[in-house]
Amino acid sequence: MMKIEGLIAATFGAFHEDGTLNLSPIPDLVEKLIKDGVAGVFICGTNGEGPNLTIEERMAVAEAYVKAVNKRVLVLVHVGHPSIAESRKLAAHAASIGADAISAVAAFYFKPGSVQNLVNCMVEIASAAPSLPFYYYHVPALTGVGMDMIDFLRLAEDVIPNLAGIKYTAATIFEYQACLNYKNGKFNILYGYDEMLLSALAVGAGGAIGSTYTFAAPLYLKVVSLFRAGKQQEAQALQLKLVEMVRCLLKFSPIPAQKAIMEMLGYSLGPSRLPLVSLTAQEAASLKASLNEVGFFELLEKYNASPKAVTVG
Repeated sequence: MMKIEGLIAATFGAFHEDGTLNLSPIPDLVEKLIKDGVAGVFICGTNGEGPNLTIEERMAVAEAYVKAVNKRVLVLVHVGHPSIAESRKLAAHAASIGADAISAVAAFYFKPGSVQNLVNCMVEIASAAPSLPFYYYHVPALTGVGMDMIDFLRLAEDVIPNLAGIKYTAATIFEYQACLNYKNGKFNILYGYDEMLLSALAVGAGGAIGSTYTFAAPLYLKVVSLFRAGKQQEAQALQLKLVEMVRCLLKFSPIPAQKAIMEMLGYSLGPSRLPLVSLTAQEAASLKASLNEVGFFELLEKYNASPKAVTVG
């Protein structure tokens, strides 16, 4: 089963001003991410506004990414949906177009009531694409489903043959560490909170998936290289700078704020869909000022990121 190492960028959705899907930014974005050194892309997830898209739109996005990537990095397709039947369609589609793996959150309207119930749901989804590695997407802050993930692995490993691991997006590092070490590291547990990447590395993380890797991957890759080289204080100092960057964007709605940062870097992804609301010009200016204050754009330039036009002033 696959073991992903490195950083996977959870990419953002792109829309025209009238709210319709816009696939045209995808090729340029893919080239940027490959140049930045990511190991792959995670599409139609939280940051890709997957829950705000129709399944036809999600299929179109997946096709556009698979085509643009052309097997140069990994394409992980999020197929979670409140309807298991729709999730199965998305999973089968991902397999048919040549995606590398699929992932699904728990249903977030009628929620699974036990770990066994959750596993049974994931069995249905994963079995629709038996040839693809499957990652359960654990994100309790958004789904409200906060099951014990060791229990999940124990119950799922024998009934989901294509279970590769978990996209673990929670701050409970102790449980993350337990999952990493379950049965001597049998599963690929990818960490999902960018601002805690160094903490995850400290307990053994080999791979991570995150939204800010879409625009700041070179900085995070430097954190990884410093950590691997035993330069702990330098790794801590750079991670702190990234924490400061995340704190800047968390003053606003996080996804629209990150799309505003992409805009600052020359990648126009358009508005978000309701209930998400794009930043006003004043909010975007305030965000940019905060980012300049913490030296974010200067750091991007220093570590050879590939923005089209970084504006530091």
